[in-house]
Amino acid sequence: MHVPFLDLSRSTRELRTEIDDGVARVLDRGWFVLGEEGAAFEREFAGALGANHAVGVASGTDAIELALRALDVGPGDEVITQANTCIPTISAIERTGARAVLCDVEPEGATMSPGSLERAVTDATRAIVPVHLYGQCADMDALMTIAAERAIPVVEDCAQSHLATYRGRVAGTIGVLGAFSFYPTKNLGAAGDGGAVVTSDDALADRLRLLRQYGQSGRYEHVQRGVNSRLDEVQAAILRVKLPRLHAGNTRRNEIAAIYDAALEDTALRPLARFPARSHAFHLYVIRAPDRDRVQRDLAERGVGTLIHYPRPVHAHPGYKDLGQAGVDLSNSERVAREVLSVPMFPELTDDEVTHVAEALRAVGGADASLAGPGLPPPVS
Repeated sequence: MHVPFLDLSRSTRELRTEIDDGVARVLDRGWFVLGEEGAAFEREFAGALGANHAVGVASGTDAIELALRALDVGPGDEVITQANTCIPTISAIERTGARAVLCDVEPEGATMSPGSLERAVTDATRAIVPVHLYGQCADMDALMTIAAERAIPVVEDCAQSHLATYRGRVAGTIGVLGAFSFYPTKNLGAAGDGGAVVTSDDALADRLRLLRQYGQSGRYEHVQRGVNSRLDEVQAAILRVKLPRLHAGNTRRNEIAAIYDAALEDTALRPLARFPARSHAFHLYVIRAPDRDRVQRDLAERGVGTLIHYPRPVHAHPGYKDLGQAGVDLSNSERVAREVLSVPMFPELTDDEVTHVAEALRAVGGADASLAGPGLPPPVS
């Protein structure tokens, strides 16, 4: 058996009729940007998160950038994020003109370290961007305490954490703004790029709507500088079809994760740590393997697709090496980057595929490959 790391065709196969109907509505209206589908999706997505507003934008990168711009972050400012994130987080910060500053992560969970954050704050810090990596929220109480003591706003990077929670609060609603990506691989994925910023601050929502549309309050009335970053109607229509299935998809991901967890017991492999009071969205299921190359090779020989998220911390990329010279210890991020390996995790995996991956993990981890236990529920449509 070959189990792909991801098969996006499965996520739309059973929804094809509804998706076709949604796209047809857009085509029939002849209105392709900032129309009825986008407005409806914004209301529905904000409602799903428990926020007052969602503002659709063109990508997750744009979501972070516009969130920071809405807070007046710009040249001369510093924005702190973690070193083991994907480069788009850094790109978004730098596109505001601000300087990205890296801090380290918790050694076992790989989310932002409050202690490292505290050491990275300077008088120039104007925002903090914790990344809810792989689907688990950062320690938001600790981070928000540090931020509040210094009156620094927090923008949550929620690209991988749709409907994850921290102490009952939904990711993206804890900081002043939450930035989401709807890239096709995400738990809630479009058929192209897309993103949104969520907030319960009315003034910030109004400003975001200006920023995404050239700073335009009315036709040819530009009240501030802005950009072109809008969630188009076709993507909004597709997202509206998928949004009602998001919770069930996350439930399925958690069920698959439980099977993998059981398989890894008494082996040399371990999943990244998960913490009490943080519900996981399992955008990715990530294991730590000090001998990662061997583990990845052995899984491939057993027909299991894998990827690495991410093989280098930000400051290990040649184009960003200067970001590692700020005197902040980033050793946890460096160690995580050497050891992490992502295995197949998407709701449409079949029972047989999940069992195959679990048995492969157990065998590669050095235990008996046979597994006994309850079967999985059928895939979520």
